[in-house]
This record gives sequence, structure tokens and C-alpha cells, in this order.
Amino acid sequence: MLFTLDRSSRLTLHSQIEAQLRESIRSGRLPAGTDLPSTRLLAKELGISRGVVVESYAQLQAEGYVSIGQRSKTVVAEGGATTSSEESEATTDEVPNLRWDFHPGFPDLDGFPRTGWSRALRVAIKDLPGHRLAYGDLRGDAAARAALAGHLARTRSAIADPERMLIVQGVQHGLRLVCEALRTQGASRIGVEDPSLPTHSQVIRDAGLEPIPIPVDGDGMQVERLEGARVDAALLTPAHQFPLGSVLAPERRKAVVEWAQHSKGFVIEDDYDAEYRYDREPVGALQGLAPEQVIYTGSASKVLAPGLRVGWLLLPKRLYAPTLERKAYGGGISPIFAQLTLTEFIETEAFYRHMRRMRRRYRKRRDAIVKALEEEMPEAKPTGVAAGLHVLAMLPPGTDENAIAAAARERSVGVHPLGWHRSVPAPEEPGLILGYASQAETAIARGVKELALAIAASRE
Repeated sequence: MLFTLDRSSRLTLHSQIEAQLRESIRSGRLPAGTDLPSTRLLAKELGISRGVVVESYAQLQAEGYVSIGQRSKTVVAEGGATTSSEESEATTDEVPNLRWDFHPGFPDLDGFPRTGWSRALRVAIKDLPGHRLAYGDLRGDAAARAALAGHLARTRSAIADPERMLIVQGVQHGLRLVCEALRTQGASRIGVEDPSLPTHSQVIRDAGLEPIPIPVDGDGMQVERLEGARVDAALLTPAHQFPLGSVLAPERRKAVVEWAQHSKGFVIEDDYDAEYRYDREPVGALQGLAPEQVIYTGSASKVLAPGLRVGWLLLPKRLYAPTLERKAYGGGISPIFAQLTLTEFIETEAFYRHMRRMRRRYRKRRDAIVKALEEEMPEAKPTGVAAGLHVLAMLPPGTDENAIAAAARERSVGVHPLGWHRSVPAPEEPGLILGYASQAETAIARGVKELALAIAASRE
């Protein structure tokens, strides 16, 4: 703890300690339950008599700022901070606690393989040489890149060279590095799917480039529009378009590669949830068709957990050095322990056992939400159900999807209107994006029932 004691002051030392602790507690810098240093330790660090600290703690205890906790520890007492009720209400509003949250961005975090991951971590670091804990390779740990390259080659038909891979802190981090590298190569405009994930367009803007919306239909991005849009690259989700759920048609896969080849542009492939397929054959990564034109991005966020902050890029040769340079200036070394653990997790095949288990779980939840929509919201048409972790429920023309979202929130149900993801408004095509991965089947059924009631309320 930081104290400033002025021995020339007319205030006694214990009064100075009391005042500084009192202010730290009142302001919330020391929240309730915080352990305070022992009187012996604090006296030693401040170079004063222990009796001075004892007297300070006794006064604060009498005023109700501190209390004696378990094992005679002095802790900050409840009620010491003076945060206003208005501030408390604002904080609560910023992080709503929804009972049925159909957020499309999360896997089942309770399904994280804690035991297997802990075992892999112990094995990975048991005999780890000390030098491996230094700053390490800017590209990412060599063993991690090799393991991920083998995984992508086997499961995604990617042409995965570990020497063309960068480990990053998630897809958005990787996308930012790529966009900054493209800008250094003279790029100025990036084609993005419309609708798509809004944060992707924001990352592009933050990198100094302009996102250009390209319409999406049941066969994916309308790639024939790229030429007229005069873009330098195109960002796609070809295996499972977000949020419509369509798969990029074979003729369009071929066309977008040909566009990149003759225009000397790039395709950025976001392969965000390709591990989860239920009713269709696997679709290989676009990168496998043209590794010198396609920038591949992926992460562990959907298959394990977003909090791991592990992602990867497979880069064309001419873009590798510029992207690595941007990583050196804007993110640096990726944390080593998550890389080492993921490597062990893949090499022992615990990774694949976990994926199979979660795929079965998510299929049941997908079936549960489709059934609930049929029973409770027959006017909604679910699409994109063959893969992924979300379903898009298209609503009748003229439906106010924003009013539904507001009414649903009043019933503690969280949904994402399709319009939130559009660059060009399309009120004649309303819909709701419903993520189902993080809720059990019974909760899904109840949540959809509440959503149907919210729709009825919004119409009234």
C-alpha cells in the first residue's frame, strides 16, 4: 500500500495513516473485503512504531471503516464506500443480468474442459526450460504454430505452413494487424458482407481504411459486385455467413478467388465457427484454394472460450512481413501459457474429444430452439440452422424488430435484431439473431416462450 507520511506535519503519524486509509475506502479504491496489511508488516514498511499502526486501525474500526475478519485479519468493512445510488444504478444498467440471453457470440462457457485443460497446462510447463518464459518468438511459439497448422490442414483442408502463421490475441486483433498491413501496401477500401458483424467494420475504420458494404443473399456475398466497388480486399465468412447462416456457393468461391488473382487484391476469410456442423457436409477453408490470395483468420473463442485470447492468421507470402511488423508495434508477444497448453491439448487429442462432446450438446440445443420457434412463434422462419451456434428467425415484413428487442428485454430476454448488423437498412426483411449455445434446452424453450409473449406485447 502507498502511504505518504510527513514527519514535519503538525498531524500525528497515526492521524495521517487514518486519513489516507479513510479516503481510499470512501472513494472505493479499497473495496469492501480487501485485506489490509498486518500492523507488524505495515509498521516495518513505513519505518514507524507498531503501536502507531495499531492505534490507526483501532480508530478506523471504531468508525466502521474496517473490521476484524477471519484469522484476525483486518479487512475493509461493508458500507465504507460512498458511491451514490445513481452511480450504482448506472453500473447495473451497463451490465444487464438477463435470465434468457440469446447473445450469438458465446459458446457454452460452463462446458469449458477445466480438468483436461488443467492437465494439459501441468504437462506443458512441468519440464519447461526457463528460457521459454522469455519474450519468445514474435510469430508465436513454434510448437503451437506447428500444432495449429496440422489441425487446420486436417480439419479445414487449409494449406497451413507454420512459417506463414502468426499467433494473435483473437480474430479482431488479427484483423486489425492485417488491415494496418494492407494500408501500408496502399490499400484504402475493404469490402464487407452486409449484414455482418459491426465490430469488423469498426476495426477496419480504426485501421484507417473504409469498409464498403457488399450485399449477401442465400448463396453468400454477391462477389460479382466487388469489381465495381473498387475494393482492395474483401472480408467474408464463407463457411457459415454471419448472421444469415448461408454458405458461399461453389461458383462464388471460385469467382472471389479469381477476382483476387486478377485484381491483385486479398480475401480475408473469417472461419469463426466452422467446427460445428450438424446437417450438411463439411466445407473446406477458402484458403486451401488460393493461399497467396486468401488471409485466413481463426480463434479458440467458439471451440474453447473467448477469455483465452488465442487466435491465428495464415498469411500470403507478400503480406507476412508487413503484418509481423505491425504485430511488433501493436500487440507484441502473445501470452505463452495459453499457447503451450493449447499445443498439448491438440497433440493429446483432448481437443478433438472436447469438440465432439460440444458438437453433440449444441446439436441438441439447436434442435430445441427450432422446435420452440415452431411451437411458440410459427410466423418466424428459422434459417442458417445447419451449422454454427446461432439461428436467424426471419419475421413477417413490417415487424418492428427493435420494438421486439426492447419488449423482450423487459421480460429479461436478450435478442439481437438483424438490423443492428446491416449497413443498409432493410425494414422489409426484419429478423432476430438467436444464439443458443450458452443455455440448456429447458431454458431455451422457456426463453422462446417469453420472447413470443414479448412480441405480442410489442404489437399491442
